[in-house]
Amino acid sequence: MSIQNNLRSIQASLPEKVTLVAVSKTKPVSDLMEAYEAGQRIFGENKIQEMTEKWEAMPKDIQWHMIGHVQTNKVKYMAPFVSLIHGVDSLKLLQEINKQAQKNSRIIDCLLQIYIAEEESKFGLDEKELETIFEFIQEEKNEMNHIRIVGLMGMATFTNNTAQVEKEFSRLKTIFDSYSNLNTKNCQLNTLSMGMSGDYQLAIKCGSTMVRIGSSIFGGR
Repeated sequence: MSIQNNLRSIQASLPEKVTLVAVSKTKPVSDLMEAYEAGQRIFGENKIQEMTEKWEAMPKDIQWHMIGHVQTNKVKYMAPFVSLIHGVDSLKLLQEINKQAQKNSRIIDCLLQIYIAEEESKFGLDEKELETIFEFIQEEKNEMNHIRIVGLMGMATFTNNTAQVEKEFSRLKTIFDSYSNLNTKNCQLNTLSMGMSGDYQLAIKCGSTMVRIGSSIFGGR
């Protein structure tokens, strides 16, 4: 099947309120343009340099999502154009995004990444660290006027045990719901990003509003 056919079949299977991020990392611009021609406007990359090169080469109505782990010293390269940063896993990183967004006269949307997997390799905040960030955001003297926290993100353990994956997704949904009434100038939670090619249907069942799908659209890497 072609990229366009793959994409249309996935789009048709998604509920109306679920946003599809086409994970295009390592794929050439020609592949992304095939997806673009089929109507896809949100692409996810995990390396800032690669994302920047594609942003320069491709139409400007695309929303670029940074879905990989972000180093603070690289934020400046994507601050002029990035639409959403998925993997914010520290207050320090949030402050750097705010600083670079301010330099570009922008407000950058962010998702806080929560650690839900039973794997050592995954990044993310624990519930205590999440609480600390939200407390900081709500302080009157908080000067972070150039970021907006719009939701949470998490990755389940890479396993065939669907009961475990469902438990991890459900836990993230519970955490998300517990902060859903938080509404400050730079924090309105409306996005729960969880689910990839192998588990997105289960993630949607557990309450995901944004799925990150790569190989099911573009083929394996």
